[in-house]
Amino acid sequence: MRYIYIPLGTLLFIMLLGFALKNSQPAELHYYLGLIWQAPLSLMLLITFSIGVLAGILACVGVMIKQKRQVMSLRKELKTLNKSTQQEP
Repeated sequence: MRYIYIPLGTLLFIMLLGFALKNSQPAELHYYLGLIWQAPLSLMLLITFSIGVLAGILACVGVMIKQKRQVMSLRKELKTLNKSTQQEP
């Protein structure tokens, strides 16, 4: 698998680098209360994408914790059932 990940990672890096170089012109982001942030367009897109990824991860954390608790409960129940089955003649 490593032989697949390295070329794909390199290709992705080259594509992102090319994207950043092509979109290096400054852009303005206007906030409320008259605040303005000037940065390269590629940086703004990267930050926006990163915030979206973090929001998605945070949205999934609750479900993952619930599923982990359910798996632990089911394993405990399975262990109890296996013990009771082994004790019966």
